[in-house]
Amino acid sequence: MVILDLIEKVGALPAGAMVTVPLQPGEAELVARWCDHTGNTLVAVEEETATVRRGRTPDPIAELPADRRPGARLWLYTNFDCNLACDYCCSRSSPRTPRRALGLDRIRRIIAEADGVREVFLTGGEPFLLPDLDQIVQACTDRFPTTLLTNGMLMHGRRLGLLRAMPRDRLTLQISLDSPTHERHDRHRGPGSWRRAAAGIQTALGEGFRVRVAATIAAGEEDDAMTFHTYLDHLGISVEDRIVRPAALRGFADEGVVLTVESLLPEVTITADGVYWHPVGADHDDQLVTRDIFPFTAALAEVRRRFTEHRRHADAAAQTFPCA
Repeated sequence: MVILDLIEKVGALPAGAMVTVPLQPGEAELVARWCDHTGNTLVAVEEETATVRRGRTPDPIAELPADRRPGARLWLYTNFDCNLACDYCCSRSSPRTPRRALGLDRIRRIIAEADGVREVFLTGGEPFLLPDLDQIVQACTDRFPTTLLTNGMLMHGRRLGLLRAMPRDRLTLQISLDSPTHERHDRHRGPGSWRRAAAGIQTALGEGFRVRVAATIAAGEEDDAMTFHTYLDHLGISVEDRIVRPAALRGFADEGVVLTVESLLPEVTITADGVYWHPVGADHDDQLVTRDIFPFTAALAEVRRRFTEHRRHADAAAQTFPCA
C-alpha cells in the first residue's frame, strides 16, 4: 500500500529531501491527503509515480530580497516605435515598428491597481516619441519612484519642454551609451547616435535630473570597461548609476546571452499586448504570461504562481539527480 511505502521511505529522509514512490490507479488523492495530514509536500504526480518532499517546501518568493520579488519592479512598455534600429534590440524596435502604445489611460489604471510595487520603469521603443510622455511620467511618479529609459537623442525642441515638465525628485533618466567613444556605439545604433546620446546626458544633467547610464556590450567587445568607467567618472555619473550588461539573444540580436523564463527572475512587464515575464522578452510569445492586463492583481498572481512552480520543479530535478 502506498501509505506504508511513504511512511517507511519518507521517514528515513533528512528534512527537505525527496523520494519517488510508485502509484496504483486512484492513489494520487490519497497521497495528497497524507502529505497534508503529516506536514510533508507532494512535489509532483506523474502517471504512475508520486514525488514527496519531507517537510514543507520553502516559499521561493519569500526567500528573495523584497525588492526582487515578482511585482516589486514593474516595467511598462510605453511604445515600440523608435528613432533608432539597434542591431541587438530585444524588443525589435525601429522607425518602421508599429507604435503599439500602452496609452495614458491604461497606464493610469495600472498604477492605481499596482499595490506592492516599489518602483516603475518606463521603456520602449523610444518613449520621447510620445507627445504625452510628461503626463505618463507624472502619473507614475505620483505613486512610485520611476526610471525612464531613453536613447537620449531627442531632448531638444518641443521634447525638451516635455523633459522640463517632469519631476526631478522621483524620476531617474536611464540613457543608453555603449562606449566611451563613438565607434562601437555607432556600429550597433547608427552613425551619429553616440554624439547625440552624449549630448542628451549633458542636457539631462544640466536640467537637474539623476542620470543612470546603461551600456549594452556585444560579444567580443568586453575589453573597453576601464576606459568606459573613466569616461563616466569624467561625466560625474556615480558608480551606482552605471549598468553594463551583455547583449541578449533576443529580438534583432544574432548572438548574446540566452535568457528564458526558467533562468530569469520575473520582473512583471506590461505592453499593449499583455503581461510578460521580463522586459527582455516583452516581444516574444515564450515569455507571455497573459493577454489580460486587468485586473493587475490577477496577472501578478499568475506570475508568482509560475515562478513558484518553476523553482519547485528545479529543486525536484536537483534532488532527483544528485551527483554525489
